[in-house]
Amino acid sequence: MSSTQPRRGGTLRLYGPGSMDHLDPASAYYALGHQVIRLFARQLFTYPAVKDLRDWRAITPVPDVAVEVPTTYNAGLSVNHLTYTVRLRRGVLWDTTPPREVTAHDFVRGFKRMCNPVCGAGAIRYFTSTIRGMAEFAAAYAAAVPHADAAPAELAAFQNSHEISGIRVLDDRTLVFELLRPAADFVHILAVPFASAAPVEYDALVPDGEEFRHGGVRSNGPYRVVAYDHGRHLRLERNPVWDKATDEVRNQHVDAVEVVMERADPPAVGRKITSGEADLSWASPVTEPYSANPTDPGNDLGYALNPYLVFNTVSPNNGGALARPEVRRALAYAFDKVAVLDIYDRLAAGTVMRPARSAIPPGNVGYELFDLYPTPGDRGDPDRCRALLAEAGYPDGLTLTFLHRDVDANPEVAKSCAADLERAGITVDLLPMGHADYYAYLQDPAHAEAGEWDLTSPSWTPDWFGNNGRAFLQPMFQTNRARGTSNYGCYSNPEVDRLIEEALTTVDEDRAHDIWHRVDELVMRDAAIVPILEHAPTIPHLKGSRVRNAIPMPTIDRWFDLSNVWLERES
Repeated sequence: MSSTQPRRGGTLRLYGPGSMDHLDPASAYYALGHQVIRLFARQLFTYPAVKDLRDWRAITPVPDVAVEVPTTYNAGLSVNHLTYTVRLRRGVLWDTTPPREVTAHDFVRGFKRMCNPVCGAGAIRYFTSTIRGMAEFAAAYAAAVPHADAAPAELAAFQNSHEISGIRVLDDRTLVFELLRPAADFVHILAVPFASAAPVEYDALVPDGEEFRHGGVRSNGPYRVVAYDHGRHLRLERNPVWDKATDEVRNQHVDAVEVVMERADPPAVGRKITSGEADLSWASPVTEPYSANPTDPGNDLGYALNPYLVFNTVSPNNGGALARPEVRRALAYAFDKVAVLDIYDRLAAGTVMRPARSAIPPGNVGYELFDLYPTPGDRGDPDRCRALLAEAGYPDGLTLTFLHRDVDANPEVAKSCAADLERAGITVDLLPMGHADYYAYLQDPAHAEAGEWDLTSPSWTPDWFGNNGRAFLQPMFQTNRARGTSNYGCYSNPEVDRLIEEALTTVDEDRAHDIWHRVDELVMRDAAIVPILEHAPTIPHLKGSRVRNAIPMPTIDRWFDLSNVWLERES
């Protein structure tokens, strides 16, 4: 792979068992979705593709549709750090007929759409706790449209007759944001794909609905969606109105990007790539061959949790036992984390992984080493679990439904955790679910409230790195039972909510770190989750022989930036 000059042409082919959670930028929250959304939706700011993860530029937002990052020096940031004035670049076009320029009004529409009650943003609290008036807008939206089956006209009517007081349009190319409090991470928040521009055509569509998915997606990026079958197939082709002169981070090297999604284990995905039938993996952790366990190429950039266990705190099952912290604390002692680590080692995951003990893993703001539920060698302690359950009033154990994804290592991880619980006298019913449906299912609290699941094993990668204290604790644990939530188990503790607000208000970085750590301790004392493994945010993904310039991006969970890949001709 010695070619350094980009080549135009070819179809980049991805293959694997994964699925996007959502196609709509207002709703999509997971790495696969963000990898694709980067191709067709643009934000005010975004991240560049930088090959060296030790380079600070890899985790620093740069202008996307914005002309520049607001600072006090360019008069884009007020002296009190509460007002951001963002100017938009000219010539960024929607692929409409005729093409139409992206305006400040399109970004306002995007912010309003993420508050929708049908399929809202999973990290809405980043925005409602930061932008003045956005919490009130979201609450009024939920009250005015309380049902999840709202028609597009009903949604558009609310959005077009109500404003977010802290977002003002001065003209087509100037936006002003007014904040509730100074937020040093605000540009990072604006770089999250939820904050994408949205064209007026979206007023006629249900967010991430069937009509949106099938022909409704508009593009202002280098590619546009031409075919989408959820959980099965995706194809993007060049957007003819995209202009490289308006986009400093993306390219348009390949003719098309095609994703085939079907159930396959990592060895099968690897065979597709090495045989030349596919170029890159889609979701499956297939790595380049290595003889020794890798070191961390990101220099402790900021570890992720994968997996962690979530308790459904509102489950009515077992007489509501999981609502009680003492029951969850008992269960936290059951799990053999080394057994799960062994599963990933056999998978040759190609990254640094080790047992996790806190909600914030190393390399992220608020991390401090502590372990409230130690077990010998991290192998679990079923006897202690059983004894504590008896003290809590459950001497005969519990019956739990364990929801898990049915691809890659997930079934084996679920079986391992189920066996741990069974050794403690707990009956476990495994509930497998396809990757295409898993996260969207978890984001609807109605399933938790109905007791359809008691325990599940998702993963979490921070939305940004560096100043990222809120990037774990706010979306995962702040009270939020709206559709689209990332607080899957509906955990709620007023003291946690209060401390999160205090951390967000604090300007002093050391004090903020201490507060985030206190939140971590409180969440773990409540045993809202059981962290199982922490891992470095990149792995050496296997690449086909013709793939060039495949750059992993930490902010999309170490997957490649497809907008910068090109394909070499086979000799």
